[in-house]
Amino acid sequence: MKNKLIHRTFIVATVAALISIPATFRAAPAPDPNIGVKGYYSNDKAQRGRTIRAAIVIDIPTGYHVNGNRPLNKYSIPTALKIEAPRGVTIGPVIYPRAIVRKLKAVNNEPLAVYEGRAILRFNVTVPANYQGGEVVLKARLRYQSCNDEVCFPPKNQDVDMGIGIVGPNDRVQRANGWAFGGR
Repeated sequence: MKNKLIHRTFIVATVAALISIPATFRAAPAPDPNIGVKGYYSNDKAQRGRTIRAAIVIDIPTGYHVNGNRPLNKYSIPTALKIEAPRGVTIGPVIYPRAIVRKLKAVNNEPLAVYEGRAILRFNVTVPANYQGGEVVLKARLRYQSCNDEVCFPPKNQDVDMGIGIVGPNDRVQRANGWAFGGR
């Protein structure tokens, strides 16, 4: 009888101690992931009067995802890329990668369109033949919402400045970043 009483007292004291743990010592929710966002061009320089391919690359850590640009539901915030260019420079439409459809327990196994690992958003940049500058700097703004299997984080905007040197239409350029543009 005495051992049962000691055991119950120990359990009650342990539970009381656990309940009174200060919030600073309780487990924190998963950290906001470190999503990498960088810009790349398909050549080392851009030629006046020509079109060059460009890309924004999103690197997503394992265990996280970013909503696709065409969500399958009303409450998912889509990934969206906006590009500002100097006067005369033309930006083509953004080509988003195909999203992966996942069913996650956090949303009762409802299908979600997401990007995982690395997502490459591609677009064309046309430099006019009469462009006067020696460089073009694009201002890219990526809006996305990242999540893990249990929680979504507040949406973020990430800005990337993409500069590239400008050369004449007959000057040589070298291919660059083939991994982002299909190796061609």
